[in-house]
Order: sequence, then C-alpha cells, then structure tokens
Amino acid sequence: MNKIRKGDTVAVMKGKDKGKKGKVLHVMPETGKVLVEGINFVKKHQRKTRQDQQEAGIVQVERPMSAANLMVVCKNCQVPARVGFTVLKDQTKARICKKCNEPF
Repeated sequence: MNKIRKGDTVAVMKGKDKGKKGKVLHVMPETGKVLVEGINFVKKHQRKTRQDQQEAGIVQVERPMSAANLMVVCKNCQVPARVGFTVLKDQTKARICKKCNEPF
C-alpha cells in the first residue's frame, strides 16, 4: 500500500471511471482505499440540518476507491506504470517507474 502516496497522479484501470486521471487526496492503508480528486463521484441524498444550515437535496461527493484499481502515472514518461523500489547511493529507498527506471 506504500506504492501510492498523497499527491501522486494516478490513472483508473477498472470501474466506471476507467481511463480517467486524478490527484491523490488521501490514502487509507488500513482499508486499502484511496480518495482521488474528481474520481468516483456518487450522489448522496442529503436532508437539511439545523447546525450547518445545509440545503436539502441530492449532492455529488467523491468516495474512496480501491487502490488495486489504480496505477501511478510516471512524471517522466507520462504513462501509467508499475511501481518498484530501489536503494539509492546514499542508502535511501526510493520508488521507481518500472518502464523507464527513473525515480518518482
């Protein structure tokens, strides 16, 4: 689950939003889900509340989706790629693109 991190650009591989790209807003490693900006909108029926003075009606909200349905988009080659790990010369572990072998 540490392959996808907050701020990454990801592409959706499966589901109703297949082919779309978005930025990761929040990662939930305990459930294996990721919240992506502009992806996986659902309609929520909302009633009026007293405290917030929200209007009643149907609103669209983003819902988390499974991390297994996402791939990280490489910044160098601009395509969805698998993520690998390597140890750099200064003994730090870094994520790399499996297509171009460049670090993210």
